[in-house]
Amino acid sequence: MNDKSAVLAGSFGGAIWLRVIGRGTFQTSAGLKRYCKDMIDRGQRKFVIDLSQCELMDSTFMGAITGIALTLRDKSGHCSLEVIHANDRNASLLHNLGLDQLFTVRKIGDPNSPQLPEPSQPMQQLTQPPSGPDTSHILDAHKALIQADESNAYRFRDVLELLEKEEKEKKNN
Repeated sequence: MNDKSAVLAGSFGGAIWLRVIGRGTFQTSAGLKRYCKDMIDRGQRKFVIDLSQCELMDSTFMGAITGIALTLRDKSGHCSLEVIHANDRNASLLHNLGLDQLFTVRKIGDPNSPQLPEPSQPMQQLTQPPSGPDTSHILDAHKALIQADESNAYRFRDVLELLEKEEKEKKNN
């Protein structure tokens, strides 16, 4: 397993391309979410997430992707988010959470996966927040999973209760 995880990003061929290296975790998802929000605010509407080098994803990372897809769904014009080159495990996770109903998921070897245009510049590594885990980001990610598919409420109810309790305590201090 790879201990070094990162998300690389770049704008190529009219789309924002994101490549996940190592593990997609709560730690790497905050930078991903911030970058994509900025790109959406700048008018970008097409996103491709390449999981060819991603070993696995945690629920917060999948929730961050889901939040991006939900934001795009609420925008006008042609918007899309496509996950490509997902290994069997990652594709299964996305399918089991019902996320393949919100955005396209293509497994490794799918001939319909878009190809990254020849980059004119290298992809940049997204920076992560310097502090520890942000409970509000993790909470938002899990709420997005539930918004995408109501059956996820049961799966993540304990996580939500814990995070909501932590957020409430943080506000009271």
